[in-house]
Amino acid sequence: MDTITTSKKEHKQLDPMILRDDFPILNRKINGKDLIYLDNAATTQKPWSVIESLRRYYEYQNANVHRGLHTLAEEATSAFENTREKVAQFIGGVKTEEIIYTRGTTEAINLVAYSWGRKNIKEGDRIVLTEMEHHANLVPWIVLAKETGAELRYIPIDVDGMLQMDNLDQIIAPDTKLVSVTHMSNVLGTINPVKELAERAHAQGALMLVDGAQSVPHLQVNVKDIDADFYAFSAHKMLGPTGVGILYGKEEILENMEPFNYGGEMISEVRFDHADWNSLPWKFEAGTPNIADAVAFAPALDYLNDLGMEAVREHEKEITAYALRRLSELKYLRVFGPTDVKHRGGAVSFIDREIHPHDLATFLDSRGIAVRAGHHCAQPLAKRLGVVSTARASFYIYNTMEEVDKLVEALKEARRYFCNE
Repeated sequence: MDTITTSKKEHKQLDPMILRDDFPILNRKINGKDLIYLDNAATTQKPWSVIESLRRYYEYQNANVHRGLHTLAEEATSAFENTREKVAQFIGGVKTEEIIYTRGTTEAINLVAYSWGRKNIKEGDRIVLTEMEHHANLVPWIVLAKETGAELRYIPIDVDGMLQMDNLDQIIAPDTKLVSVTHMSNVLGTINPVKELAERAHAQGALMLVDGAQSVPHLQVNVKDIDADFYAFSAHKMLGPTGVGILYGKEEILENMEPFNYGGEMISEVRFDHADWNSLPWKFEAGTPNIADAVAFAPALDYLNDLGMEAVREHEKEITAYALRRLSELKYLRVFGPTDVKHRGGAVSFIDREIHPHDLATFLDSRGIAVRAGHHCAQPLAKRLGVVSTARASFYIYNTMEEVDKLVEALKEARRYFCNE
């Protein structure tokens, strides 16, 4: 099959070796070794187009948005709102009024917890989560439940890291007001059936929030097809800058929510004793936003659109399947999550039964290999798995099978170093 570069959308398979030239950081050496970056679930690297966009904004367009009539202000506003339009199209062609800029997935979920949750969640209500949630989609609801007297219920996972759906009618019960679920686990890689969960939630009159931090960068996501009421994700996990997040919310729900922050820009009129709010989406965007990084998010979206998200997904399935196969050769490893790549993304967490994950990550770094070690902001899940922490290798569009081979060889070296094998 043909390969594609960033300018050839019509082809069906991407070639990571071609794409790597677009990412300057991949030319670095770490401890004298070529960098092998396998920490993409934490953040992805940035292509030249994003880096240049950020530089170009500060060099030629820097001004505050929405308030000025001069040329720079109008250009900055146009670029800022252009990204909002691209985001709306990227997740299924929603209205731009339904796209709210935040600082990241965490702030987006907190916005819902504060603005919608404190108005609508009462004592005796139920909030349904899963056992695999990131703290960003766990702690806000723990706090809200304590404040309101609501009940938290969790959809359990099975031994393969898949949700157990057999008792769902007892969990998503008539008193449920919100179901809030990760689309793709940052630890297990599990892809959850969020469309089915949304149907179950709506059947009980509850709303559905999806944490899409790990899914939007890797899957073709259509929030209208999922029928999510809220959907949150971050730019930096999909080639974009840090400090930019997105909250999608259905217009009719957002209209009835109070603002999260108060101040400039989010108002339509202010008197000494009264204030009226701006229209959507700006009533949720108080103060000067992260303009430059939002503008630089646009070329990241263009890059992924040019590749095609189906091609991104196919590459991830191929490299993840290969990684699972190679890691299974090391019998002293325990690998977590589904074995079938149809049900998982490219985050692969594992432990060596005799080497602490932190020691393992430090050793791999000495070989130029960047992985993550810890509980990955999912402590309850780690306890559910019976571990304190894991090592995690996570893949993206510029990773190769050869890098997987080097990871496996380095894990063998670590075994010889720590265990004299």
